[in-house]
Amino acid sequence: MSDLMTTKSKIWLVEDNEIFARGVQRVINLAEGMECEAKFKMVENAIAAMENGQLPDVILLDVQLPGMDGISALNQLKTLAPEAQVVILTVFDDADKIYRALCAGASGYILKSSTGSQISEAIRQVMDGGAPMTPEVARKVLDAFTATPSQPRNSSDYDITPRQCDILRLMAEGLVKKEIADTLGISVNTVSTHMQRVYEKLHVTTNTGAVAKALREKLI
Repeated sequence: MSDLMTTKSKIWLVEDNEIFARGVQRVINLAEGMECEAKFKMVENAIAAMENGQLPDVILLDVQLPGMDGISALNQLKTLAPEAQVVILTVFDDADKIYRALCAGASGYILKSSTGSQISEAIRQVMDGGAPMTPEVARKVLDAFTATPSQPRNSSDYDITPRQCDILRLMAEGLVKKEIADTLGISVNTVSTHMQRVYEKLHVTTNTGAVAKALREKLI
C-alpha cells in the first residue's frame, strides 16, 4: 500500500483533564484517516513542539488551561502553524468567548458534551473547509448577533468593496470558495484573493472570524 493511501491526518489535543483527554484521543485514533499524534496539558508545550518543527493538521484546544489560556494562545499557534486548523473544544458556551475565539483564528467551536462521533465529524468538517459548531454554540452565536446593541458600522469603515461584501454574505450563508466563485461568476483564485484582503481589513485570519466580525458589526 502506498504512503499516500496510509497517511493519516495529524491531530493534536491540548487538554489538561487527563481522563477526558484519553477518551478523546481514543475516539480520534479509532476514526478513519486520522490519529491523535500528540496531546498536551499546557498550550506552552504545544508551542514548544511547533518551535521544534512538529506541525499538526488540526488542533483541538481547550479554553481554560494551566498557564496560557487557549484563546490567548490562538494567535501564536496560527503564526507557528498557519496551515493548521484550530477547533475549540471546551465547556464554555458564552457568546463572548465564542466571538473572541473565532476572531482570534479558531475555525470551529464545539462543546465537551459532544459525542465521540460529533468530535470526529467536526475534525473532518474543518479539514474540508467547514466551520463546525455544536447546535448549542451555533444558537448562541445567532442569538448574540441578532441581539447585539452595538452601533452598526458601514463596510466603508473597513474599506471593504461591494464585491467583498458579496463574498462575505455568501460566506455567512455557508458557501465554500468554489460555490462562491460559481455564484458570482468569477474564478476560485479571485475569490481567494478577495477573502485574503477581507481578512487583512477586518484583522482576522479565518473565514469564521471574518463572518463573526461582519455579523457582529452589521457589515452585511
